[in-house]
Amino acid sequence: MSTDTHTSGRPRSGAGPGRARTITLVVVLIAELMNALDGSIVYTALPSIQADTGASSAATQWIPAAYTLTFALALITGGRLGDLYGRKRIFLVGTGVFTLASLLCGLATGPELLIGARALQGAAAAAMVPQVLATIHVTFDGESRAKAFGLYGMIMSLGGVLGPVLGAVLTSADLFGLGWRPIFLINLPVGLATVLLGLRCIPESRDQQAHRLDPLGMALSSAALLLIAYPLTVGGERNWPAWSLAMPAAGAVVLAVFVAQQRAKTAKGGSALVALSLFRGKAFAGGLAAQLVFGLVSGVFLLTWTLFMQEGLGFSPAQFAPGSIAVSVGGMAGAMLASKVAARQARRVPQAGAVLVAVTLVGYHLLITAQGTGLPFAAAVAPMVLFGAGFGMIGAGLAGLALGQVGHEDAGSASGLFNTAMQLGTALGIAAASVVFFTHAPAGSHGTAVTSAFTGTIWYVTGALAVMWALMFLLPRRTRA
Repeated sequence: MSTDTHTSGRPRSGAGPGRARTITLVVVLIAELMNALDGSIVYTALPSIQADTGASSAATQWIPAAYTLTFALALITGGRLGDLYGRKRIFLVGTGVFTLASLLCGLATGPELLIGARALQGAAAAAMVPQVLATIHVTFDGESRAKAFGLYGMIMSLGGVLGPVLGAVLTSADLFGLGWRPIFLINLPVGLATVLLGLRCIPESRDQQAHRLDPLGMALSSAALLLIAYPLTVGGERNWPAWSLAMPAAGAVVLAVFVAQQRAKTAKGGSALVALSLFRGKAFAGGLAAQLVFGLVSGVFLLTWTLFMQEGLGFSPAQFAPGSIAVSVGGMAGAMLASKVAARQARRVPQAGAVLVAVTLVGYHLLITAQGTGLPFAAAVAPMVLFGAGFGMIGAGLAGLALGQVGHEDAGSASGLFNTAMQLGTALGIAAASVVFFTHAPAGSHGTAVTSAFTGTIWYVTGALAVMWALMFLLPRRTRA
């Protein structure tokens, strides 16, 4: 078994260990919030970006896709880099490059530079984000760890849903005549402050017995993820051509080769990219599977609900914003509740969240069926508070329970895998929306067609929630101190 070293950072003179840990938590969560916002903030600004830069439709689609793809492809490697070279060091490098890439995005005058800068942003986020969960894991223990993971879930809920709202607000405000650019430039002061505070406060930790990177493993894992994620990201927009169906199959083959290569390298005593021993623990394997389904549910529902609100009920993007805020408020409340009771209730917390979401969606389905396109705005938005609360309970509970029994030496690798599962799940969800929603409401549909397609989608989402709830029985019944 490898050993993990965990040395203190350099908190301000006179700061006790409790205060230093609190500052560490704040710093890494701010970085996670930047990533969560940047993954979705660009969507509402795309029309302005296209008009300003003269980007073609294909180029416009690549502005969010470049970030998503590079982020998903590099997460496993990013997590392992932290184990090898120090989680603090890789976190600070990732955050610094992310901040620089944000500046390049804000200065871009054409789509080519913007797409390239977004790809750089995604790669930097892949180095930064796995260190967030890994640092929380090695810095906290017992009930304090459960609370820290609860706050992590709250940040995830807040960032993912508030991104489009913040994008709309900043773009509409046209600050200093900069149009859409502040959606990226806002990261400059935040990223700089994160790096400066991180240098001083975050403790360093690493796996002392993992000495070198695994280039072949990196190549195989990246190729497998690319073959799977790329067609899921762009295939639906191109009506699923033959190559978009063949690539995931090829990706599965490459993934099998990658697993075989990792087993062989581990058997020879080499430093593998992924610690396959992680999958011997049912908590991690079950949590990873549940996280994949959670991402799928998020991808399907949040996309189709947005279309339902705007194309089905006819609300403008500005009117839609309170709905997103309702989800965020509910998510924060659910995550806060989870952080308080997670240490005692363990898997019951995310399971209760899944049940709450499912019951809310069944009630929402009945409400929409009764009211149709005449559903009042308040009735369309109010249930989203409960939906968000359930999502917050799931997000806050899953991370802590899945990673809670992972050894410190593999914290980065486990965090990279956990984040990858969410990204692939979201891509699967968006792809699934093409089947369960867009076949019934093709692009350009409005009113009754969109509303009917959305109510049909709810049953698929509810079924996925049932699968997730069952997978959570693999999580610990009690949280280990």
